[in-house]
Amino acid sequence: MFLGIYRFEGNGEELGAAYDRLIATIPHEGLHLHICARGDQGLVIYDACPTREVFESFASSEQMRGAMASAGLPEPEIDLVGDVHSVFWNGERML
Repeated sequence: MFLGIYRFEGNGEELGAAYDRLIATIPHEGLHLHICARGDQGLVIYDACPTREVFESFASSEQMRGAMASAGLPEPEIDLVGDVHSVFWNGERML
């Protein structure tokens, strides 16, 4: 599993509403590991895909870029983090 980060600068509350519009259009079964956090500086999405190639293809696709724009999200800064080594949820190791 490969982890990437989308960073959106701006008003966190407004970006959160735009994210909610975006996520309503995406099939949730395709979300392997997905975390959205908003703060004073904006919105950050941690998103994992099966491979780096899948992440890069999805993140750069016209379909995804169009969906983000339609939802009202600005162009994100994207960080390619790396392969996920482990995942813990509520004290339990998930990966």
